[in-house]
Amino acid sequence: MKDKRRNYKEKFPKNKKRPAQTTESEHLQEADDNFVFGHHATVEALQAGRGNKLFIQEDAHSDKIDQLKSLAKEHAVPLKWVPKQKLDTLSDGGVHQGIILAITPYEYLSLDELLEKNPKESEPFFLILDSLEDPHNFGSILRTADASNVSGVIIPKHRSVGITPVVTKASTGAVEYVPIARVTNLSQTVQQLKDAGFWIFGTDMEGTDYRKWQVNGPIALIIGNEGRGMSAGLKKEVDEMLAIPMEGHVQSLNAGVAASLLMYEVLRKRSDLT
Repeated sequence: MKDKRRNYKEKFPKNKKRPAQTTESEHLQEADDNFVFGHHATVEALQAGRGNKLFIQEDAHSDKIDQLKSLAKEHAVPLKWVPKQKLDTLSDGGVHQGIILAITPYEYLSLDELLEKNPKESEPFFLILDSLEDPHNFGSILRTADASNVSGVIIPKHRSVGITPVVTKASTGAVEYVPIARVTNLSQTVQQLKDAGFWIFGTDMEGTDYRKWQVNGPIALIIGNEGRGMSAGLKKEVDEMLAIPMEGHVQSLNAGVAASLLMYEVLRKRSDLT
């Protein structure tokens, strides 16, 4: 791998483009996503100040319920006791644990905002999720990203899972702590990151053993789609491919598992862990 680093730009141009008009289907999707359910996700959303109304199953009683009642009161969030059928409907059959919180919509960052939050001195480490579709995978990745000190996650606006109730629950509330930028074009995003001094990495069976990965400086790692892997266009933009050695019969790992291994490799090397 080359030692020469690209110059890190000190300033980033603001995106002044007019946002695209939202379609009716996107409005419906946003409305469906304005809930979180389950204890941990609800606690984190309340503490983050995103709660609008708390729904609790009418026969629920426990220390956890008492905690939620106190948090709702502290943050001036109305509470309503409802039958289980109401919660089943709001969660679309999800495992709600008798708790659902109506929330304000998740506010994604732009790429410029994410870069501004992470100056070059901090050696930021970004994950780029290339059209990930499984909300459980996304939630699991966010949970690990929070635990392994990832600087931010970048996702495409189209043909990719966003922040949904399932993602929030699977992340156990980590969605409130990991900065997430949503962009229109991943190839342009990668080029902007390169211009800002980042080295871009991807995964491939024929790549460099990930244990030899040089993780100093600003870096970004692309995790591909669960079935198709990385798109051909993004592969052309990668500075170096990384491989995770495997000795079994299966020739690939789940996207969330592969991402977790690589996130912790960065943490291990940057924290001088053995």
